[in-house]
Amino acid sequence: MPPRTNHQHQPPRSNKQFLPYLAFIIFSAIFVFKLDILISQKIFTTEHNQERTTYKSINQSSVEARNGTFNQHFVVSWGDERARVLNEGELLTLSLDKKSGSGFQSRKELLFGKVDMQMKLVPGNSAGTVTTYYFSSRGDFHDEIDFEFLGNSSGNPYTLHTNIFSQGKGEREQQFFLWFDPTADFHTYSILWNPKCVMWLVDNIAIREFKNIENLGVAYPRDQPMRIYSSLWDAEDWATQHGLVKTDWSLAPFTAAYRNYSLDGCVWSRLTRTSSCNDADFSTKAVLTTELDSRSRARMKRLQRDHMVYDYCKDRWRFPKGPARECRHN
Repeated sequence: MPPRTNHQHQPPRSNKQFLPYLAFIIFSAIFVFKLDILISQKIFTTEHNQERTTYKSINQSSVEARNGTFNQHFVVSWGDERARVLNEGELLTLSLDKKSGSGFQSRKELLFGKVDMQMKLVPGNSAGTVTTYYFSSRGDFHDEIDFEFLGNSSGNPYTLHTNIFSQGKGEREQQFFLWFDPTADFHTYSILWNPKCVMWLVDNIAIREFKNIENLGVAYPRDQPMRIYSSLWDAEDWATQHGLVKTDWSLAPFTAAYRNYSLDGCVWSRLTRTSSCNDADFSTKAVLTTELDSRSRARMKRLQRDHMVYDYCKDRWRFPKGPARECRHN
């Protein structure tokens, strides 16, 4: 006969003996169930947080990767958080407070071209503030083409200040009172610079022209590539009524806004020391050949008669020897 197993010889257990085992089994089941719930909750929470982190990261990457106009073409050069790029890179604001102003500059340099920028200037009492928008090269004998907006006390007009430097020589200021409120809305301010002339335009209307008359011995900005710059800064020592009206810092921060930047021109490469424009462009590309026609020049003269408030060509006190050579041609 086959041998019997030991358990066949164990006496049957009573219900009382079985109760501890049953309690242990129930307790174990409950513990495992709760542990499973805790683990599931932990996994869900971790996955949910990972999803949120991933979603946040994707969103942040999307925001950072979006290349709006100002992200593509400009960098903040000073002022830290006082310069802000908004609306996915399509709006930029500069601010000025008691500690500092702010500014930005183009990533690339130009050697001739036309730049348009819509600007909305500091509203209200802007006395002592200066908002600038200009081209400039580097070095002591630099070239520069300026728009500068000199703030004023409430109710008084902004002064639009223009100037041009060639090979380090400036002192060619002309100033205007604008025929609209530049703080109420955006307006387009343009600089056209080509081998024939420099023009300053407001809402596509020329307000000033500086011709290339190098053949008469007047230096002209033609060889030095320039960047685009803009800034908002404190000039209360001279900007408003020659410094008599100071900045009211209780109104700070002062803010100016920029949008709708566009460029048509020749980008300069310092690496190759070449321009993106070729020889043919200088005879066929409109922005490189444009000059004022007789009708546009007559309109500019009327505008200057009505809105110009200072002309260096007529300043006998500063220039007692008479106007500069270019004055009779410009």
